[in-house]
Amino acid sequence: MKDNCLLPGDAEQELELELEPESEESETGARVIRAAALEKGERLDVFAARASGETRAFAQRLIGEGCVTVNGREGRANTRLKAGDMVEIRIEPPAPTELVPEDIPLSIVYEDTDIAVINKPKGMVVHPAPGNESGTLVNAVMYHIRDLSGIGGALRPGIVHRIDKMTSGLIVIAKNDAAHRALAEQIKNHTAGRIYLAIVDGNIREDSGTVNAPIGRHPTDRKRMAVVPGGREAVTHWRVLERYGSYTLIAARLETGRTHQIRVHMAYRKHPVSGDAVYGAEKNRLGLDGQALHAVRLMLSHPRTGQSMVFEAPVPPYFTAALHKAGRSEEQPLSDTIQKGIERLLHDKS
Repeated sequence: MKDNCLLPGDAEQELELELEPESEESETGARVIRAAALEKGERLDVFAARASGETRAFAQRLIGEGCVTVNGREGRANTRLKAGDMVEIRIEPPAPTELVPEDIPLSIVYEDTDIAVINKPKGMVVHPAPGNESGTLVNAVMYHIRDLSGIGGALRPGIVHRIDKMTSGLIVIAKNDAAHRALAEQIKNHTAGRIYLAIVDGNIREDSGTVNAPIGRHPTDRKRMAVVPGGREAVTHWRVLERYGSYTLIAARLETGRTHQIRVHMAYRKHPVSGDAVYGAEKNRLGLDGQALHAVRLMLSHPRTGQSMVFEAPVPPYFTAALHKAGRSEEQPLSDTIQKGIERLLHDKS
């Protein structure tokens, strides 16, 4: 097999691949999948896509690069398999990308010698990955902030946690390794956290609640997450702030930090985040480009002094525009509604 069988990048996912029983990782870090065809007549590209959890287009690329064999021989995309044929798929990890500082405007909410708090705009990927090698938050941070921790690895300097590309709001950056370790420990112990605002589809009748449902890779679409038996523990607390008939504004707090957690949990409750192209409705009536999800408040203890710190990010224009389309009136200032709702949400778990 050739050595250029690269893993496709998806900056919206943490690469925590949950290998199937017939999968293994080679000494070079390649993902190797072996699967036997159970029926005759299926095309190799279709079978390879299903076995690997990747797209058919990517499977065809792997086949073209000689990364897929049938009974030890390289196959073609249109090869028809026979029952019992052994297919091996090899997906090499992406080659390291050299990080380049980029002069990208960045909203720095707070900065000192240990941490920086950034208000990430919607549409910006946090760290480079294949398909998103530049224009990321890390590229911008490297230009604006000189010192960053190295614990996150060469491609994630200073990154302690992530938020999805199409989610806006607050993220903390560690400027040294001691700060990184302290912040990571706070996140692990749930002493640091974020409050999110979300517009969700439908009218939620309850005033508040908790979703306690395990999250793992979707059983058939490995690029998505889902509530699945045996998944990792995932707990989301939420409270309704306002109702607009066909939409509801909520505040949500994560007790755990799984990939796409709020989006998966609200879809599980049949109230997906509005505009969510992955977990939501096909029709987007609010004119959103991606999910209406905003990390509005960040709470942590300073890694050096231990001082409790609370940061807030203003509601961005895309979010307020969607609220108006959803039917929000101006009788009560949005900021007052948010503050009261967050305090009630925190009181719910006090």
